[in-house]
Amino acid sequence: MTGLRSAAEDYLAVRRALGFQLIGAGRLLRQFVGFTETVGAERITTQLAVRWATLPPGGSPTWHAQRLAVVRCFARWLQVIDPDTEVPPTDVLANRGRRITPWPYSEDDVTALMDAAGRLPSPLAAATMTTFLGLLFSTGMRRGEALGLDRADLDTATGVLSIRNAKFHKPRQLPLHPSTLAALTGYAARRDRLCPRPRSTALLVSTTGGRVSASTVSQTFRDLLRQTGIEQRALPRRPRLHDARHTFAVTTLLRWYRDGGDVQARLPLLSTYLGHADPRHTYWYLTAAPELLALAAERLDRVTGAVS
Repeated sequence: MTGLRSAAEDYLAVRRALGFQLIGAGRLLRQFVGFTETVGAERITTQLAVRWATLPPGGSPTWHAQRLAVVRCFARWLQVIDPDTEVPPTDVLANRGRRITPWPYSEDDVTALMDAAGRLPSPLAAATMTTFLGLLFSTGMRRGEALGLDRADLDTATGVLSIRNAKFHKPRQLPLHPSTLAALTGYAARRDRLCPRPRSTALLVSTTGGRVSASTVSQTFRDLLRQTGIEQRALPRRPRLHDARHTFAVTTLLRWYRDGGDVQARLPLLSTYLGHADPRHTYWYLTAAPELLALAAERLDRVTGAVS
């Protein structure tokens, strides 16, 4: 094992021990180390890092910048051990990409999607997909978190759902609305009738009795978007499953503004419920919806007596 390869494995091990998964970053970093071995380089230089990051030629500038960012983080860590390591400057291949503009699903959109899911040919697939969508829209959880749920994670006595397989390995517990708990309880009863001998402990099961895959729900969701006409209405944007999380967050904030509560004091609660590693990720929702900005401006006007 070369010096850079050994250092890269140590770096990944340390950061993963701190809770970072680094799945894609780890793959890219190993590719970069392979590149250095191919060209016979023993140390990281800015020229070498940029040369690798801009492969293949003609690729997306944003993708090139993301590749370089992976090397930059590693180089910063390595420079403490090897002072001759060069850290690529942040203004080299600067990432000027923007967050994808989310699609705000309306109540009618959500109803249409769940109704369409309920018409899937397989009764079990229909029940599972409907419940999966309901979970995302009613709790704002991530796709992988919902698919990773086991039956034991649902405590029907307390109405609490435990998320163990969360991002950054930060488990959390979600108190459920009574209607959400009732829907999950109803699904569990129907699931057990339709699939009495499952192959998995998963809460949401596939037609084969195993855990539902991410690719299956993503493909089914795209089909539902076409069937309901949402995909066509959203053009040029492309609605995503992840936008259900955005919809939950914005809907919650809108409700708080309208009921006159202290939104700033409540934001940490929303951040914790969503499982955000940094409250800044929750604050982003304040600028992501024009209606939220308008309500925030109105409240500021009432406080200051000014006109925004």
